[in-house]
Amino acid sequence: MKLKILVTGAAGYIGSMLCTKLVSLGFEVIAVDILKYEKNSLSHLFYFKNFKFIKADVCNAKVIKNLLKNINVVIPLAALVGAPLCEKFRKEAIKVNINSIKTLLKCINKKQKIIYPNTNSGYGSSKKNLLCNEESPLRPLSLYGKTKVEAEKLILNHKNSICFRLATVFGFSYRMRTDLLVNHFVEKAVKTKKINVFQPNFRRNYIHVRDVADAFIFAILNFSKLKNNIYNLGLSKANLTKLDLVKRIKKHYKDLKIKIIYNKKDPDKRDYFVSNKKIENAGFKPATSLDNGIREMIELFKNVNLKIKNNY
Repeated sequence: MKLKILVTGAAGYIGSMLCTKLVSLGFEVIAVDILKYEKNSLSHLFYFKNFKFIKADVCNAKVIKNLLKNINVVIPLAALVGAPLCEKFRKEAIKVNINSIKTLLKCINKKQKIIYPNTNSGYGSSKKNLLCNEESPLRPLSLYGKTKVEAEKLILNHKNSICFRLATVFGFSYRMRTDLLVNHFVEKAVKTKKINVFQPNFRRNYIHVRDVADAFIFAILNFSKLKNNIYNLGLSKANLTKLDLVKRIKKHYKDLKIKIIYNKKDPDKRDYFVSNKKIENAGFKPATSLDNGIREMIELFKNVNLKIKNNY
């Protein structure tokens, strides 16, 4: 029997890549999105019989109840993503990021599986000599981080679930974003040959969007082994400060000039390094290095004139 997968927020940055991979593997995919930012990120999938798109709002309980019929796995990607966007639309962030999850959990049955994407920005700011693991305290500093942490707690009450805490994602996807840090910095390098870096010693972990999609597929195929657990999901070799990141970009783009700005703060105040050993020990390791992702983005911005509508 083909597994039937429901993906909400399917036309987004992660969703469009995940749906593409799921369809190519033969899963039956029901993709749901309101198409707020990108209308065409799933157009290449309409050809396939195992793909169905539904334009719908995940906050509507009646819609969700109907969508869940005969579904095996739910991947609820629909969310307002990023600290600035959630701060700009606070009520909507709570409605989509928390309340839609409550609605989903009221409608779902015990046998249906959930794979949920949290953000590791929930760790907030950690001591300089510590790696955050899944047991580390959560201290989200932004409304975005707070809503995702709250949703994760709700999801874990469903005893048939897996939660990933995602590192900052990078790389090309069918619904492109350039507000994500690696993508943003590479775009600046190519278009202006200059990157201004503020709070240069703030730390993060990174992961390619293709690896995120592959991790969800790994979770589907190994659900019984992974279920009822939380996993950090990032590249262990990509725990970097912002300054380290721009220096890495400069290795691939020699003309880049780096300027450190001392009187400006990041609205997303996260500052941590992350351990990904738990998911690695379970059998999953990301395949795309940060350097390959940087090269990919340089070629993209050099050769393709993208019309990108970011979240904010």
